[in-house]
Amino acid sequence: MTQQFDSLVLGSGIAGLTFALKAAEFGTVAVITKKGSADSNTNYAQGGIACVTSEEDSFGLHIQDTLEAGAGLCREEIVRQIVEEGPERVRELIALGVQFTERRNGTNGELDLGKEGGHSKRRILHAKDVTGREIERALLEAVENSPRITVFENYTAIDFITTKKLGFASGGNRCVGVYALDNEKGRVVTFGSRHIFLATGGCGKVYLYTTNPDIATGDGVAMAYRAGVPVANMEFIQFHPTCLHHPKERNFLITEAVRGEGGVLLDAKGHRFMEGVHPRAELAPRDVVARAIDAEMKRSGSPCVYLDISHKGADFVRDHFPNIYEKCLSLGIDITKEPIPVVPAAHYQCGGVVSDLDGRTSLPGLWVAGEVACTGLHGANRLASNSLLEALVVSHRAAGAIKADPLPVWGGTLPVWESGSASDPDELIVVTHNWREIRQLMWDYVAIVRTTKRLQRAGTRLRNLSEEVREYFWNYKVTADLLELRNLVLVASLIVDSALARKESRGLHYNTDYPALDTSGPPRDTLLVP
Repeated sequence: MTQQFDSLVLGSGIAGLTFALKAAEFGTVAVITKKGSADSNTNYAQGGIACVTSEEDSFGLHIQDTLEAGAGLCREEIVRQIVEEGPERVRELIALGVQFTERRNGTNGELDLGKEGGHSKRRILHAKDVTGREIERALLEAVENSPRITVFENYTAIDFITTKKLGFASGGNRCVGVYALDNEKGRVVTFGSRHIFLATGGCGKVYLYTTNPDIATGDGVAMAYRAGVPVANMEFIQFHPTCLHHPKERNFLITEAVRGEGGVLLDAKGHRFMEGVHPRAELAPRDVVARAIDAEMKRSGSPCVYLDISHKGADFVRDHFPNIYEKCLSLGIDITKEPIPVVPAAHYQCGGVVSDLDGRTSLPGLWVAGEVACTGLHGANRLASNSLLEALVVSHRAAGAIKADPLPVWGGTLPVWESGSASDPDELIVVTHNWREIRQLMWDYVAIVRTTKRLQRAGTRLRNLSEEVREYFWNYKVTADLLELRNLVLVASLIVDSALARKESRGLHYNTDYPALDTSGPPRDTLLVP
């Protein structure tokens, strides 16, 4: 079965849906999403969008904060463009129906601006503590009302179709489609398109503990790399400092806005420990806070630390953080009276598929935006709430670039997926065991603090696992779990290879064997070319 569209979007977060709405203005669009259309990292984003909207703020300050957090690896021209284009993109969201929280005592329509780690001014637009959910709601409503957009739910992308793979490389390689598994019917569908827009999010599920939803298995990075597209800076995995520590809830994020509104971090004895770590204390950049928490847990042997916002008063806490309050209360924790047990967890992939500011990759026909991409905005450490801003700006620019200079329709025929002699999988325990081993391995050896020996051990085991998964993939019919495992092991290997290549500690990558910055030359990206 073959489906043909002018534009094909993989992913239904803020990047994918923004692009789909804009691309639908000049052609037909298909949106392929692994689960339901609302399952995305965007939907789980509590904090908000960093954007200059206050007279007390400025583009220059936002740019400087981003560069400082990025530890020397941000591309300043990219940072400047995204920051300066941000306000117009945010106005479009508001026009679309996104309802950001307004100040209670402000003038009519004045937005309530939050402050998070690394920011020198209040500039975080938010919808209480469910910003991602509110943005996703407005975007999905607009998509559902567009007659040119078709959404394919419960489809798992397998691989890109390129002219080189099809034997038509004489005119240059080009991406012309994608194979995707219809999870409900168990069949592989061929999707053809002039322009494929990759917006699959990050890879948090490569780690045992993560704030990401189950869909975040690094599919886009793995697919692009297999198609010959370079990836960069995969060693920079941001660990959110504060994930709820509770046996019944292992991936619930406690937004950085809690610290922005005065929340303090306490050790097991109730003492603050961030004041002597960084001048900004709890509002230090995320890499600093995550390492400080990790060090405190190792020093004390405690399984967690505590985040206390109770001193702000019950009404303030319930009004500002209703979602967190209700979730914690359902687990027996009243955050208006007691601190929240928290631990760091894998949160955001700062590297990814290499692209320019318009989302253009080295493979014609393939575009990318959002967490899966590496534009140069985040550098070695993402500034809080810059991710949704980047997704908006790059998706807008990609749609504009395609409209201005569309690729011609490819005249060849796309072949259907061939399973050959592959049989139905008979031992699914192999998939589930390898899945668990990869996540535990990455957590133990490639997490917040690393050593060269642990990275080498991880690399050795991942090479063996990669071979096991490769054999399993070719011998058995594809399933969603097998496809995710295949992508997971590749992305884990890319993270380890990138980490081993960096002989210094910078931003989110901290290696005790190389604790200092490499000052022998200008800062460099870690580029992996297939």
